[in-house]
Amino acid sequence: MTGRTGVGRWLLVPSATVLLLTASACGRSAEPSQTAGADREPSVTSPAEPTGDGDSPAAPDKPEPEACDLVTDKEAAALARLKLDPKRAGQQGCTWTAPVTGPTGQVEVYVGDGAKKILDIERQLGHELETLSGVGDEAYLDTQANEVFVQKTGTWVAIRLVLLNDPKENHKPLKDLVRVVADRL
Repeated sequence: MTGRTGVGRWLLVPSATVLLLTASACGRSAEPSQTAGADREPSVTSPAEPTGDGDSPAAPDKPEPEACDLVTDKEAAALARLKLDPKRAGQQGCTWTAPVTGPTGQVEVYVGDGAKKILDIERQLGHELETLSGVGDEAYLDTQANEVFVQKTGTWVAIRLVLLNDPKENHKPLKDLVRVVADRL
């Protein structure tokens, strides 16, 4: 019972749907930008307002240090006992790698939650951790891997050394470097 009129109606439905969706989308495009602009204005001025006494416990602490600022190029090269390429900075870490033409070696430094997560994983894996007394508020040497961890005033730092040697050979250099890093926190 579909004649020409029935087919025409079916062809009209998709066209009308597309037209309605396009019109409704265009009609709303101006509203979000106005709303977003209105929402942004108070947030720009609110941080400038005084938040109270700077000595209060709720006062924000200084920002976390950058990982590349905690270890110098010279210190990274001394730890690896290799010539290293220039450092590469990431969001929570810094990496020095040995040139591809030489022996394998890498130094990694992580700051913040990522550093703490590395320590938590080593604990879950059952790695033996030696407590380092007198270093930061809390410090550990992973005796099975070339890693050392320090926490001072709530900031965690992890230093990982990748070398193809006996990890015991790296314990003293790692301990020495973590003491220096803890003093910089």
